Formats: sequence, C-alpha cells, structure tokens
Amino acid sequence: MSKHDNMLAILWMLNSGEKCTAKHISEKLEIHIRTVYRYIDALCASGVPIVADTGHNGGYSLLHNFIKSPLLFSIDEKKTLLQAAQFAKEAGYPSSETLDSATSKLKRYSNQEQEALLSNHLTGLEVINRKGYPAVQPILQELEYAVAKELSVEISYRNSHEEHSSDRVIDPYGLVNWNNKWYTTAFCHLRNEIRRFRVDRIMSITRTPLSFKRPHEFSPRTFFMKNLLPNVADQSEFISFMIRGRAESLDDLCLHWFLEHHLQERTSTQAIFLIEEKTLYTHIPYILLPYGKSIQVIEPQRLKNKLVEVASELMEYYQE
Repeated sequence: MSKHDNMLAILWMLNSGEKCTAKHISEKLEIHIRTVYRYIDALCASGVPIVADTGHNGGYSLLHNFIKSPLLFSIDEKKTLLQAAQFAKEAGYPSSETLDSATSKLKRYSNQEQEALLSNHLTGLEVINRKGYPAVQPILQELEYAVAKELSVEISYRNSHEEHSSDRVIDPYGLVNWNNKWYTTAFCHLRNEIRRFRVDRIMSITRTPLSFKRPHEFSPRTFFMKNLLPNVADQSEFISFMIRGRAESLDDLCLHWFLEHHLQERTSTQAIFLIEEKTLYTHIPYILLPYGKSIQVIEPQRLKNKLVEVASELMEYYQE
C-alpha cells in the first residue's frame, strides 16, 4: 500500500480503543518497524494526538473521542457489516471483488483482540444459498451502473416460452433479488410499459447513448410484488380452499412465497386460503402434491378432483 494508505490504516488500528505496539502494526501492514515509527511521527506532526506508553503493557493509542468519522467503525458496526457482506455474497452481489476488498480492510484495520472476536462471530454465522449463474455477474454490474447513471441499455432477452432471444432497449429503474434470482424492473421501449426481466435470461447487454429519468418515488420492490401477486381487493373471482394436516406441513404452506399472501385463517390442524379461481386449479395442485399424505384438502371438491387428475397423469407418464 502507499504511504497515505498505511497512515490511514494506522489511524484505523489506533481508533479501536486498544493499544497497538509498533511490532503489531508492522506485522499487520507488512512494513518495516522503522517505517511505523516514521509514520507515527508524521501523524503526530500533523496534529493527531497519539499517546505512547512504555513498559510491558505499553503501545500507541489515540486520545478518546478524537475521531468520530463515519469511516471509522466500532467493533459492533464492523461485525454487522461483515455479516451483512456474507448475505450479500450469497445472494450474488454483483461487485463481489469490491466487497471482498472492503471486508478485508475491516478485518485488517483491527487490533488483535477485535480480529479474534470478529473471526468468532463470522465463524458462528453461515449463509447457504443456491449459487447463481456466473454469467449473470457482468450483466448485473452493467445494470447496476445503468440504474445509478440513468442510462438506457440494449438487451437480448429470451422469454421462458421462446427458444430465440429478442432485442430491445430498456430503462432499468432498479434491481430486485427475489427467490434466489435477480430481476430488473425497467421501462421497455418495445412494449412501451414498465416490466420486469429476469437477469439470467438476458443473453447480452450493451450501453446506449440514451438517458432517462426514473419516475419520482418509484419503488422497484413495490412494482415487482404488485405484478407478482393478484389484486385481492376485488374478491369476485376468488374462492376459498381449506386444507388439514400436520402442523409442520401447514407451517411450510403458510410461509410459501405465494400462499402466505392469501392466508385467511389458521389453526393448529387446518388452514384456509382465498385464491383466484383460475390459479386454484392450475397452480395450487402442483404446490400441494409434494406434501403427499401429510396434508388433506377438505374443500372444494373440484380441487380434490384436480389433484387426483394431476397425480394420475404423472403416474401414467412414468409408466410409459
């Protein structure tokens, strides 16, 4: 690191509130101990109140409350940031290299006691997610840049029901991570409306000279969830269904990303949902079938018949 980086690193270490010896600083920053003395002298000359204590428990420290910059964090703030970084990496955060660099600085600019404490906290917290597609990373970075700079991009996009991709220009308003997948909420010039696009279905992305202005107070999250779930305000086309079963199975179903928004009543042995009638017979059977005999549909009868129909089709398919 440069001289200025090393001097800033020394400030970080001294700001921890614990005494740091010149030997510890030199080993931590991988510089000669004489260089540490020169940097300490330079910091003192610039007005930094560094206190030097001699003896067995001696070392360098800062006067209390000297630095209150938001760039210098307490041990709890460091722990929180490092743990949050673990979640971000597992979610497929696009700037993973920069994130690694930032977290390494948080660890590096700590005294020995803090470093051990941070290591214990990080070891005790693990995050496991399904790994995304590696090709998504550069596309996420381009989208994040376009969102921040309000720049239009041209993408080659492949829908789930299409074999070939189509080219279109979009104005990305924001990124959403949902159900272990990344989406961008954007104005589509081809369809002339705001839509959501799965990032892993973007085959290529190119910056354009066009710019846009994001709608005032637009929320990608709100738009995403509004378009993901039906509007339950109008219940004329909704129908209730009741299931009975084991508590753990009912717990899973009541926390299902789709069903949880339609839960009407729950007891220890049964749950009642209010679902759009079309969805009830096209999607719900496939959600319920994996639970086997741990649950039982009480009503409506048509849903029970649909479950029998789907199960019979699967049986015939695998008997061929």
